[in-house]
Amino acid sequence: MSLKKTSRYGHSTMNELNITPLLDLVFVLLVIFIITTPQMMNNLEINLPSGKPATQKPKVEPTRIEIDAHGGITLNQAPVTQAQLREQLSALKTADPDLGVVVKGADDADYQSMVSVLDILRQLDITKLGMATQ
Repeated sequence: MSLKKTSRYGHSTMNELNITPLLDLVFVLLVIFIITTPQMMNNLEINLPSGKPATQKPKVEPTRIEIDAHGGITLNQAPVTQAQLREQLSALKTADPDLGVVVKGADDADYQSMVSVLDILRQLDITKLGMATQ
């Protein structure tokens, strides 16, 4: 005697939901999202080179201020006092609003001299400042 598994009515009913079509739909949407997202985010601006040579500004040497061990100040290798330094830097700043300055102090220079020179630069609103170490 063989036993067959059948329902009372001869037909079995399906009690579980078939999610295979839903998974197919989710994967299709995921692939579409992956393909379209990089194109929506691609707003990078690129400046391509032209065939013409670029016009370059002539390179301007920065103004050099050096402070020696005794507190002496030189502006572009010419000795000056603090008052003369202020006047000459003010004239240079008027001529070139984008003035660049490099300050170099001797290894054993007085800190107060360095602070005074940096204070003059701050008062004249000279913001392009470099500190030379060698």
